[in-house]
Amino acid sequence: MKDTKEAALVGVKEIARRANVSIGTVDRVLNNRTGVAEKTREKVLEIIKDLDYQPNIMARRLASKRLLHLAVLIPAASGETGYWNAPLNGIRQAAAAIRDFGVTVEIYFFDQNDKTTFTARANEILKKEYQGILLAPMFEEESLSFTKKCRAKKIPFVFINSDIETAGSLSYIGPDLYQSGYLAAHLISYLVREGQQVLIVNISREMDLHHHLLRKEEGFRAYYKAHPADIQIRKTDIRQTDYKSVKSKLHKALSKTPVDIIFVTNSRVATVGRYLEEAGLAHIKLIGYDFLAENIDYLKKSVIDFLICQKPQEQGHKGIMALYDHLTHAAVIERQQYMPIDIITRENYLNYRN
Repeated sequence: MKDTKEAALVGVKEIARRANVSIGTVDRVLNNRTGVAEKTREKVLEIIKDLDYQPNIMARRLASKRLLHLAVLIPAASGETGYWNAPLNGIRQAAAAIRDFGVTVEIYFFDQNDKTTFTARANEILKKEYQGILLAPMFEEESLSFTKKCRAKKIPFVFINSDIETAGSLSYIGPDLYQSGYLAAHLISYLVREGQQVLIVNISREMDLHHHLLRKEEGFRAYYKAHPADIQIRKTDIRQTDYKSVKSKLHKALSKTPVDIIFVTNSRVATVGRYLEEAGLAHIKLIGYDFLAENIDYLKKSVIDFLICQKPQEQGHKGIMALYDHLTHAAVIERQQYMPIDIITRENYLNYRN
């Protein structure tokens, strides 16, 4: 029985190797699931035909003896932003694709406005026996403490959405934060005129010198250092994320000096859009992040002009598959896997997929 199970897994591995795709992609083709490009599907099917491969149902059942246990540690979606629903969907899709090969994926959520919840969930994970971990290192100090313990236990881990380069992760899958900020500045360069004011808005309760929002701001400012322009760049950090607090801080910032363009460094751009609409300031150009329902609503109304999106659903999916491929087949995983940077407008949002 053991030989039967191993033969099935080796067969799928060989198909994946020849097609230069992941095990999960082969599994999706074998089970006629969506999420595979037609050209890739045809290539995999041709290799399956050449190998005369026949999926063994009994081997699938044998594989379900829980060969591999993975943990996920990500923020819970909240009433303030539904961003983390997208990576969660990708994680669940990947988990479904490899379930038949005896892989379990257990998901732990923390509150992105409360670092103590991150530490509590991390400690729960360390008490159990997991072979790999996927996490969003939103809180740097707490993430470094957690990943140090993971390294001591020889548990590989993958980062999504933001990176800590010194932590020793197997891979980082997500946006190039610096480059996305640089791109935002480049976009604004086509909108801004001489003498105008640009306001950078960071909305987060946790904001230190290494926070991922500030990495975007660094890229933004680097663009104008490389391409000097006669404009004024200001910023405001908003550390209370409820609408009332955001409204109050924006009112204070805009009352001092009117601005012409606002760049919001995360997915909370709809909160700023709401304020601009209510205050009769929708003429101010607005740029922010992420393909969320609330952001699209303001994009359709032209309150938001551009959304920068970097495939969060794919980040979650690729993160799980990176751990799976590494742990089951000793695959070499790229240390940095940057997501493409997409620019979404009112004209093209209907054709965009996370």
